[in-house]
Amino acid sequence: MSASERAFNALGDPTRRAIFEKLRDRPLAVVNIADGLPVSRPAVSQHLKVLKEAKLISIKTHGTRNVYEVNREGILAMREYLDKFWDEALVNFKKLVENTEKENSKPQ
Repeated sequence: MSASERAFNALGDPTRRAIFEKLRDRPLAVVNIADGLPVSRPAVSQHLKVLKEAKLISIKTHGTRNVYEVNREGILAMREYLDKFWDEALVNFKKLVENTEKENSKPQ
């Protein structure tokens, strides 16, 4: 499974997306991440594990607690995947413009 597949699959779960979005603004400890979520703290830990395996988050240890933060590696994998669609769309648009110009420049 590719890095982008792991990342997209991990974010396919609404709870994991909510966790990921909580980490968007700043690193948080698990207790802060679990606050307001409709799942138990152990469940949050399982979701964090999946997000970490997908390289969407990373963990830093501060004293006795772990702090979770967004890992750009997983985001870049998803972006590279999506950029392929954009590159293909631009190539197709260029071909369309060139063909239209050729059609319009033909004497009638």
